[in-house]
Amino acid sequence: MTSTAAPRMTPALTALMAVGSGLSVASNYYAQPLLALFVQVFHVSIGHAGLLVTCSQIGYICGLVFLVPLGDRLERRKLITGTAALTSAGLLGMGLAPGFSLLLAASVCVGFTSVTAQILVPLAAHLATPERRGRTVSLVMSGLLLGILLARTFAGLIADGAGWRAVYLLASGLMAVFALLCWRLLPAIAPTSTGSYAALLGSVARLFGQQPVLRRRALIGGLNFAAFAALWTTLAFLLKKEYGYGEAAIGLFGLIGAAGALCAQAAGRLSDAGYNRQATGGFILLGVLGWGLLWLGGHSQIALVGGILLLDLGVQGTHISNQSAIYALDPAARSRLTTCYMSSYFLGGAAGSALGAWAYSAAEWDGVCIVGAAVCVLALLRWAMSEGLALRRA
Repeated sequence: MTSTAAPRMTPALTALMAVGSGLSVASNYYAQPLLALFVQVFHVSIGHAGLLVTCSQIGYICGLVFLVPLGDRLERRKLITGTAALTSAGLLGMGLAPGFSLLLAASVCVGFTSVTAQILVPLAAHLATPERRGRTVSLVMSGLLLGILLARTFAGLIADGAGWRAVYLLASGLMAVFALLCWRLLPAIAPTSTGSYAALLGSVARLFGQQPVLRRRALIGGLNFAAFAALWTTLAFLLKKEYGYGEAAIGLFGLIGAAGALCAQAAGRLSDAGYNRQATGGFILLGVLGWGLLWLGGHSQIALVGGILLLDLGVQGTHISNQSAIYALDPAARSRLTTCYMSSYFLGGAAGSALGAWAYSAAEWDGVCIVGAAVCVLALLRWAMSEGLALRRA
């Protein structure tokens, strides 16, 4: 039964949502430090191996379009529990896959159901008080980005010690535990929309057409995540070829990105204080500067580490600023706003993964850095044409 009380966010719920967001989205990224290993084990090309990340992100986009809007129409505790349980089943399938084609197919299924994180984030915004909404969203979103980054560390260490199948089997167990905790601990929240499923999907397109801020932030977010995906899809190839690292050492680079992501929690506080536009431009600029260091990182580990820190800080900070801005647009449609924004975000990620793999095949690390820097510059130009211009007029 749906509760008639007005449940509010507590530290325990914030922690559960942050961890759950991280575990859910991590399901799509365990493969990244293992791509060079998959090339050897399954005898596929670098471009073919990179499809594992791209296809899982395509599945994720489909989940964003067809599952996430249900967060406004269905009781969210049941929806979140169901998607988490299905993700656990998909990860089990990946761990047992006998060949690359079935591994690829299972990754699409995992991508489709692992949108749990994108149902949790608007739920966190719904439960938080207005004066703490930016900080609450930043905490849950930090869990999400940490999941993306630490998935690499987890996968690299587990694969090095117990093989790549153990990565997916253990991840399946963790998602099953999370599904159980969701059922027991999440509050029941009344739906905010009562229309049909077809009308709900139609309203997503109308929201996108009616909200210029949403369209602008969706483009900026997609460009930023494309640059992020280009880096992390190809980094394993650089580290193995130039520095001779194995899967465990490659996975540890996720810890560097995690440090940058944690620093980006300041974005939520800046948004709550009224500096959202300024913060967005500053974080995008950090990403541009990060690619300069990453280019030097082709031959310098110090520059590589610095570039990863700057880029991940910039991407996460921009993302939190974007979400703080769009969740203020229509409180009754936050799941559908998430669908619009995150569909663009992960379309950018899928494109960035594919472009990064292509650039590395064509021109190795220099090619990746040119693609990544160009995409970040485009995001900065889009910000300057709208948000930056508005600041100068203020």
